[in-house]
Amino acid sequence: MEISRSQSFFQDLSSREFNGFRVRKRPRFSADIALSFKEVGALAVEHDGDQTPPLAVSFCKTLKNSHIFALSDEDGFVSLFNTCSKFSLFSYQEENSEKSRVCEWEAHRNAVFDVCWIKDDTQMITASGDQSMKLWDVQEMKCIGILRGHKGSVKSISSHPTNHDIIVSGSRDGSFAHWDLRTSSCCKVGSEELCLQATAVVKGAHLSSHAKRIRRQKSASKSITSVLYLKDELTVATAGAVDSVVKFWDTRNLKSATTQCQPKSSDKDTRFHGISSLSQDASGAFLSTSCMNNRIYLYNVLQLEKGPVKSFSGCQIDSFFVKVSVVSSVISPDASYLLSGSTDGNAHVWQVDKPHEDPITLTKHNGEVSAVDWSSFEVGKFVTSSDDFTVRIWNSQNNSCSSSKRPTSGNRKRIMAMPTIEQAKDSDTSDSPYFDRACAAPSNSNAMDMEHKLGTPESKVKRVLSAALIESFEKTPEANSKSPSSVLNPPPSSMKRKTIRDYFLVAP
Repeated sequence: MEISRSQSFFQDLSSREFNGFRVRKRPRFSADIALSFKEVGALAVEHDGDQTPPLAVSFCKTLKNSHIFALSDEDGFVSLFNTCSKFSLFSYQEENSEKSRVCEWEAHRNAVFDVCWIKDDTQMITASGDQSMKLWDVQEMKCIGILRGHKGSVKSISSHPTNHDIIVSGSRDGSFAHWDLRTSSCCKVGSEELCLQATAVVKGAHLSSHAKRIRRQKSASKSITSVLYLKDELTVATAGAVDSVVKFWDTRNLKSATTQCQPKSSDKDTRFHGISSLSQDASGAFLSTSCMNNRIYLYNVLQLEKGPVKSFSGCQIDSFFVKVSVVSSVISPDASYLLSGSTDGNAHVWQVDKPHEDPITLTKHNGEVSAVDWSSFEVGKFVTSSDDFTVRIWNSQNNSCSSSKRPTSGNRKRIMAMPTIEQAKDSDTSDSPYFDRACAAPSNSNAMDMEHKLGTPESKVKRVLSAALIESFEKTPEANSKSPSSVLNPPPSSMKRKTIRDYFLVAP
């Protein structure tokens, strides 16, 4: 699979010093795109007829798989869904789930609170209430490692922005841990699984002397609710249930937090409000926090001492399951949106440059809307999950994947504008047989011979193409993109997708 890295704000700064300033195009929302948000599909969260509450949702991180999202639930299952499936408004939610489900497996025998895609969507880490995390080979749905060390439920995980062997996790026991998947300090569990140990653990990262005096609240007073590896590649941000303080830690020396930030308290409200989630924008310049005082705060990471630069209201955050997600870059505020769940049963969307306006309210759910996530590359697409045992897919416009037709080159160039030039070469959808399989109308019957070679770089692929294929390819704008010839051999339309290998590329 391709390596897709989004360049951070800090990398941009150093690059400008040597190369000068170059404006990078990004996927943008049009001025009225928010008005066209609509539900395109509703999925039931159930296993063998038994419904279960969803706990985490996360879209794939590479361009070619950006229409796939992972869902974890209270029963310990992880399911992958294809948002390019054609959904009927008259279909039952169970039918939609069956139609769009790529695969599912039981990851833990306890609730899975968080999932994290790594290694270009070939691997995933799951965080569970059984006090452990597991490393999965997604294509094989096979556990290849177990991370143990926490003494409470693991509530949040986050990977290093460029080195996915480095992980940070936060637990209800009040600690956060730093992990290196390459570490040699591990032992065998069974015949194939490795049990890894943390390289560093910080205990009592968010303790409150006020809450410690109340015995009943001792556990809740120290819980880490969210961790985030920032895009400067050195700093970890942590938040807890005790108050609205966000702490920042230098991973080179985790003895104490380097700095912290929090909103100014009001004279009318002296209560302690925890934080349910953290989210950073694509550039790495801004950090958002969802606070239990029913507000979402936006911080400039280079000016933390000034407190939040913006705050957003209109949602109801009564539990630590309600999450927030930022789309696009707030360096260009008119192209940025905040998405949040809410205890009132709705999802809410704010335009970042209009914090004082009421949010756009999406009202389809019938229970607390908890985990939410934007697709990184399909502009305007997002998913919301709820205690009503459903996940709903939303879109701002008719996405190309909603049609049986292949997206136009113009649309694809617009979507590809986000990566740098070198990244765009590696991430082009023309290099994505999976994109073709899920969203296009396949026509060639020779794909079975190509399946084991999917994703191989052109330098390793020397094939003789038929004259008809060459002629049709040269007529397209993608002719100069140097894509592997496997792209030109999609599977037949009658081919049945029976394994997860039909949805993900085989790593070279």
